[in-house]
Amino acid sequence: MASQKPSIPKGTRDFSPVEMAKRNHIFETIQATFRLYGYQPIETPAMENLTTLMGKYGEEGDKLLFKILNSGDFTRGIQPSHISSENANALSVAICEKGLRYDLTVPFARFVVQHQNDINFPFKRYQMQPVWRADRPQKGRYREFYQCDVDVIGSTSLLNDVEMVIIIDDVFKRLGIANTIKLNNRKILSGMVEVIGETERLIDITVAIDKMDKIGIEAVNTELSQRGVSQYAIDKLQPIIRLKGTNSEKLGILSKVLASSAVALEGIEEMRTIFAHIDAMQGLSSVVELDLSLARGLNYYTGTIFEVKANDMEMGSICGGGRYDDLTGIFGLPNVSGVGVSFGADRIFDVMQHLNLFPERLMAGSQVMFANFGPAEAAFCLPIVQRLRAMGISTELYPDAAKMKKQFDYANRKNIQLVVIVGESEMQRGEVTIKNMDTGNQEPVKIGDIEQYIQKLLST
Repeated sequence: MASQKPSIPKGTRDFSPVEMAKRNHIFETIQATFRLYGYQPIETPAMENLTTLMGKYGEEGDKLLFKILNSGDFTRGIQPSHISSENANALSVAICEKGLRYDLTVPFARFVVQHQNDINFPFKRYQMQPVWRADRPQKGRYREFYQCDVDVIGSTSLLNDVEMVIIIDDVFKRLGIANTIKLNNRKILSGMVEVIGETERLIDITVAIDKMDKIGIEAVNTELSQRGVSQYAIDKLQPIIRLKGTNSEKLGILSKVLASSAVALEGIEEMRTIFAHIDAMQGLSSVVELDLSLARGLNYYTGTIFEVKANDMEMGSICGGGRYDDLTGIFGLPNVSGVGVSFGADRIFDVMQHLNLFPERLMAGSQVMFANFGPAEAAFCLPIVQRLRAMGISTELYPDAAKMKKQFDYANRKNIQLVVIVGESEMQRGEVTIKNMDTGNQEPVKIGDIEQYIQKLLST
């Protein structure tokens, strides 16, 4: 029988050492920023009980959950009536008690409730782990991908919402990605559907208008009609979701158009406060704008919502999130407000790759390589290699006494900056020759001066 060609599931990826160096650059940059703002790390299991996950992401989100078959005889207790296309959901629930996490926010809410007696509130946490969605794979959309979440829970202060904007700006400034931070407020959206007379269709309307960037206003209107929204309501919606002008001008118009809705006015006032703080900030690189089409399809947001787009590349959201006033209530801990955002590491990777934003030196597995001329020379080099490693300088000794061209080619492919050459004559003189692979320059260096010389070269 012919051997099967190996493959991986659609929507997943392998990462080479070079790609991992780039990914780690993203993770380390994001993590360093989170820690700078006082956030602490947690981790949760890859799988959660389905009872934890189901019903938290809306009807569309529930369909995208990866479910895990029960161990052992998972068909035990299955009724013949379950086995039909109409009962697919009932069947999956009967044979699956667990699922892979869809995001990090719902597991975080479960964590907070489960460990509430051990947590100091407000609780500032970050979490960087993979999540899974049974989505249709396409450019920038994967079935397995990393999220880098930062949340503060146990406080209703809008200063936390402002801090999320500052963290977003800080992360993308460090990564070199020009971006636009779009803000909206679910209270404004709730007031909007109230004013147009479609209060019962909040989810239908927000799910549809959230797609405006992807499918355009006409397709959104068609979807609204298909979802049962009246033509009168659709017409009244147009001037709101097509709103233009500065953030202040948009809020001014909204306060008049939505004046009959108390909840909308509350949301408008919240956004005025947030934008006032943002406008007073010095040194923000991001464009920050109010976008009335932004809805974020997830049901648990109740206040500010965030979405970030890269300015120089067509790509979906590279970061998003919002405020949730009662997410923990579904697990028995009501009235604990939180706000957070999630950075999509895989999409950020694609943007940085496309725009060539990664530092060149990331590709180097080592900073220094010692060439290998044979057993005696290798034995002479090993203690020096260890001294450099002890100083935090990434160093390797080529394992085989191969031709010099092969060893230099290896160093070039790995983007290693310095090659140390130690032959019989160098050993007799008590020195080494250090070749700078960037410039081609070679210098003899005394054994006792190696660490200082290499450290100086690497810092220039």
